[in-house]
Amino acid sequence: MPLLISLGKAFTLIAWLMMAYNLVAPFEGNVAIVLNILLGITCMMHCFQVAIFHMLFKTLLPLTKQDYLQVFIFGIFSLLTYRQQAMAQAI
Repeated sequence: MPLLISLGKAFTLIAWLMMAYNLVAPFEGNVAIVLNILLGITCMMHCFQVAIFHMLFKTLLPLTKQDYLQVFIFGIFSLLTYRQQAMAQAI
């Protein structure tokens, strides 16, 4: 499981970098438009995941701003990591 989470985080980071690069130096054609739309959708989804993270884990773990940032950047893959931490702490 940790290997899958690490691979997922790597792919998510690559996707963020491609979308950010597209903002600075847009790709040609429809690719730029698609990446801009994906960036908007990704930001909304990850904000939703940060809200879920806050509601579920605020009572289980001491959270810092870095924790929220990690969930915003890596999404579900960070949520899975924090879920494992919360479950280990509960035992």
